[in-house]
Amino acid sequence: MEVHHDEPQKKFWVEVDGYKADMSYILSEGHLDIRHTVVPEAIGGRGIASMLVKTAYDYARNKGLRPMATCAYAVRWLQRHPEYEGVISADYAGADTCAL
Repeated sequence: MEVHHDEPQKKFWVEVDGYKADMSYILSEGHLDIRHTVVPEAIGGRGIASMLVKTAYDYARNKGLRPMATCAYAVRWLQRHPEYEGVISADYAGADTCAL
């Protein structure tokens, strides 16, 4: 799977079996904040969300940005990967939430 980056739209995305999964972010005060992650149910359970989040946070680190999460999935991902030294956004509203 090839992850694509649409910088003007601030999204990472991938197409699998004709379905598009994507993750959107904002840049704020030295952080890359993942706001929303969407993987269609038909292609769920394949590690796609994790791949999108990891790709985004690797991009952030390479650009000197600190990983941040508002999206509930990205929050859980950061908790499982403390080596990324990410932070939870003040906008995080709890489990199963996003910033749309």
